[in-house]
Amino acid sequence: MPGWFTKSIVDDRTTMLTEPFVHGYVRANIWHLRGRDADLLVDTGMGIRPLAPEIETRPGKPLLVVATHIHLDHVGSLHEFPWRAGPKMSAAQFESMDEAATYAYMFHDLEGAVSKLPEPGWKSADYKIPSAPLTRTLDEGDVIDLGDRQFRVLHLPGHSPDSIALFDEADGLFFSGDAIYDDTLIDSLPDSDRAAYVSTMQRLLDLPIRIGHGGHGPSFERKRMREIATAYIKKTGDI
Repeated sequence: MPGWFTKSIVDDRTTMLTEPFVHGYVRANIWHLRGRDADLLVDTGMGIRPLAPEIETRPGKPLLVVATHIHLDHVGSLHEFPWRAGPKMSAAQFESMDEAATYAYMFHDLEGAVSKLPEPGWKSADYKIPSAPLTRTLDEGDVIDLGDRQFRVLHLPGHSPDSIALFDEADGLFFSGDAIYDDTLIDSLPDSDRAAYVSTMQRLLDLPIRIGHGGHGPSFERKRMREIATAYIKKTGDI
């Protein structure tokens, strides 16, 4: 179906994709960054329609796909790609994509799940995420090397126990997943941990980012990230 994804050019090396017809609660940002020796794709959306044909890479150039955590709106199309990385903590769950881990079951009866059918007869009740065993597991301190830039993996729990982010320490580029983003932060899921989220926000206050690309919402600079983190700490720290 043409037009299921929208593409926004961020800069000459970065493209953001989203699924505009998916309910806003599970409409995530998908980030494609072109590196010298390999490309990076951060998160894969809901997987309602194939994502792989939308990702333009040079023939023969490796594409590493990183899932920042195992929730449905970030891993739906992960199975479409051969080189898959994700949090070591939840590696076993990527093999089954169990609905208790992905929360896929929440989409089955979500009112207004989509505003446009991806194909005739499609029903959200039939939504299922295929198994996508990781070919690489990622944990705090690991490095992803694209040849001309490197990203350090940060484990930033709170929204989910397995949440990770990618930080280019030389350039300040930050792919934050759902650890932090410029929109309503979700901390009430069954596997959310508000105390851990506060600790993550305290850590982010000192992270010298230049620009952050989150799992939802618009991109943000360091000042805005500190505002988001500070507001969360003030709201939640004493709960």
